[in-house]
Amino acid sequence: MFRRNILYIYTDGSSLPKPRRGGIGIRYICLDNNDLEQKYDYENFGYKGATNQQMELYACSEALKNISKLDLGFKYDSIEIRSDSMYVVEHINYAKYTWPKQKWFNKDGKPILNTEIWKELVKWIKKTNCRVDFKWVKAHSKDEDNKAVDRMARKSAKYAIYDPLSVVTIRRKKTKKKVRNGSVKNAGQKIGIRIITSELLKEQKLTKYRYEVVSKSSRYYENVDIAYSELYLRDAHSYLVTFNKDDNNPRILKLIREIE
Repeated sequence: MFRRNILYIYTDGSSLPKPRRGGIGIRYICLDNNDLEQKYDYENFGYKGATNQQMELYACSEALKNISKLDLGFKYDSIEIRSDSMYVVEHINYAKYTWPKQKWFNKDGKPILNTEIWKELVKWIKKTNCRVDFKWVKAHSKDEDNKAVDRMARKSAKYAIYDPLSVVTIRRKKTKKKVRNGSVKNAGQKIGIRIITSELLKEQKLTKYRYEVVSKSSRYYENVDIAYSELYLRDAHSYLVTFNKDDNNPRILKLIREIE
């Protein structure tokens, strides 16, 4: 399962609701000169308002950042990060090679979320000065090390004392419907919306808005969806706006007026 001269790192992230907070779990594993397993656990407090994806990413970054604090007693040729997050494993090469060239937008022009954490992870990969591989492991399987970091991540989330990694303002929605991506089709229409949450995306100079449709004449009335915009819209306020015509990259293009 483990080979000499490789530093194995199990990572996991967790997010708990009401109130939203997240945590991380990290375990380092290596074989010593006698081929005996040595394990080092890294535990930390959690972060307020953190999502699961943020914590999965942040766990990998923190794992690489804190290697220097370990007293391993041996030299390793490469690092293998084992994560049960497909979000991390499937997109790490995009973060290293593709997204920076695209100014952190995808091929459809949609902004990449958690850009700052992705950039931090890439920075620490480069600082290791060795090969870093990412391997997906099935969550909640028979892998005891995966189970261990899962427990650490949930414990970390319960003791969330650190400020959020990104600032998201939140207001209570009026509709009983849940957010569902693509529930509002972008066809260049004028539509009344009420802003529920906003998150500034500094790298792309955009704001991510979660909104509910307040136009009673619209077939999307009370639907909750997400769109991006260069416009400044205040939380808990309602506006008549114009959307673009691209469901793959939903944008609020124009503010017509504020409505009651």
